Amino acid sequence: MIDQLSIGVIYVEDDDDVRIGAVQALKLAGIDVLAFSSAERAAPSIRVDMPFVVVSDVRLGGKSGLEFLSSLRRTDPELPVILVTAHGDISMAVAAMRSGAYDFIEKPCSSEQLVTVVRRAAEKRRLTLEVRALRSELADQRGIEKTLIGRSPQIQKVRRLISTLAAASVDVMIYGETGTGKDVVANCLHNHSARRSAHYVAVNCGGLPESLVESELFGHEVGAFTGAIRQRIGKLEYANGGTLFLDEIESMPLSVQVKLLRALQERTIERVGSNKPIPFDCRIVAASKADLLQLSERKLFRSDLYYRLGVAFIELPPLRERREDITLLFEHFTLEAARRFECDAPIADEKLVSRLLSYAWPGNVRELRNVADRFVLGVLNDTMIGTPELGAADHSLPRQLETVERAIVEDALRRKKGDINAAATLLSVPKQTLYDKIKRLSIDVEAIRGHAG
Repeated sequence: MIDQLSIGVIYVEDDDDVRIGAVQALKLAGIDVLAFSSAERAAPSIRVDMPFVVVSDVRLGGKSGLEFLSSLRRTDPELPVILVTAHGDISMAVAAMRSGAYDFIEKPCSSEQLVTVVRRAAEKRRLTLEVRALRSELADQRGIEKTLIGRSPQIQKVRRLISTLAAASVDVMIYGETGTGKDVVANCLHNHSARRSAHYVAVNCGGLPESLVESELFGHEVGAFTGAIRQRIGKLEYANGGTLFLDEIESMPLSVQVKLLRALQERTIERVGSNKPIPFDCRIVAASKADLLQLSERKLFRSDLYYRLGVAFIELPPLRERREDITLLFEHFTLEAARRFECDAPIADEKLVSRLLSYAWPGNVRELRNVADRFVLGVLNDTMIGTPELGAADHSLPRQLETVERAIVEDALRRKKGDINAAATLLSVPKQTLYDKIKRLSIDVEAIRGHAG
């Protein structure tokens, strides 16, 4: 969304001198113009999603500007239409705005006024078309792509890993900072496996009192301890045939780790207060924001449990390392929030998009979702996004600028289906400059072309 999509003007005016003067003024301002002497002649050029705004005189020889506006609204309700009215014709201007015109200009108008209004309308049109493209991309996604959203190489690698591991009944360790989507990945593994018809059970090991962890995992019998007035089926037993997700496993007490290790080795559990072994068959997916191997070396996590769980590993990148995914994720969360709050989905302006791309995102995808919620509710301000990241210890400013630049170039190439000439035009840079950037940023143009095809 940050690249400048070129927006032109369809200009309709039956007075030859006025039309020629306006076209000249717009072209001098660097704006592409298609000029017509009537609405009837302009109509064939109008289509949905065209990168143009429309400027039309109200009083035309054939179909009037208001009638033209009405037909344009039927074709594309979000197309900005600027109507030109006679000096002092206030009633006509009011009627135009009520009919859905973006703005109106009184004759005679200066070149500066015309260019200013057109540029403002063009910015609105550009944002509208970019959001439409994002929403179309989201609507076309299927399978894992629909759940784990993103275009970055890092997230594509994660999706490939999930596809491979989902079919194999192995235990999986997921690493990632808080808010990177470890629970989403665990759910993906379950939903795309042969176990999808059985239970998916999630346990937050860090949210349970130590006294309840054992009962929560293994269950208990009546009278096993004070307050145990009825039998309880534990999470391991309940997840039989399905998937058990152990989030924040690094916070599991060592005493419980011993019992979990034994249960995983023997694939049986004993409820608290019982000696009867109960077999179970479930996949264990564990998640941690800390390095369990380092914790085991410091005797803070059992090394034998680490090696039992560590059959396969998935590492989730923080959001700051996949900035090219931010606009797509933000649009996804915006649409989600709009459905949840039963309101229209707003469109992010260029200032907000730039802020989203430059922010550090310490809370990762979860924080981005919260920002989208506030945006939809209309309560978002600059202080709620925090300050831009200008160089964390392990994420220097050059590294951040390179990441943002790669996202912009890849997005332009994707929009133009890998056509470097068209992408260079879109980005307003010489073709050789774009070639140099592609080489320096190690962008795989062929992969982008293949994905577009």
